[in-house]
Amino acid sequence: MTTSENLSKSQYELQVERVIETLYNDLPTLFEKDISYEIYTKDIYFQDPVNRFKWKFNYRIIFWTLRFHAQLFFTEIHFDLHDVSQLAEDIIKATWTVRGTLRVPWKASIFFNGDSTYKLTKDALIYNHLDTWDRKPGEILKQFFRKDSA
Repeated sequence: MTTSENLSKSQYELQVERVIETLYNDLPTLFEKDISYEIYTKDIYFQDPVNRFKWKFNYRIIFWTLRFHAQLFFTEIHFDLHDVSQLAEDIIKATWTVRGTLRVPWKASIFFNGDSTYKLTKDALIYNHLDTWDRKPGEILKQFFRKDSA
């Protein structure tokens, strides 16, 4: 879809539905395969507790890095998507859990909940993605060194 800033209300609503459907399809498998980038603006801004950057090129790199590290450091890892909902006309929220088993002899587990808030342009493309986690990054890292970490 091209950026026109002239979407009718019905076109906007259809595009929002497309964004929600794409998130529902992409997020559960983000550790296994690449996501679809057509629902994001070229100047997408991303922020989570450890990263902050702008531009779709960097956004692509963060997802490549997630997949790479998932395969390298985990015997199994899951992104459990609980819900994707439209909170306001221009805001979509996804709630999720990351859980996995580290590739270490003591089989440490990682587990944390989070949510992703997506802000939409007038063309219903995501221009802002903010992740929040239920634990601080240091608390998540400590799970790597414990046998019973969930």
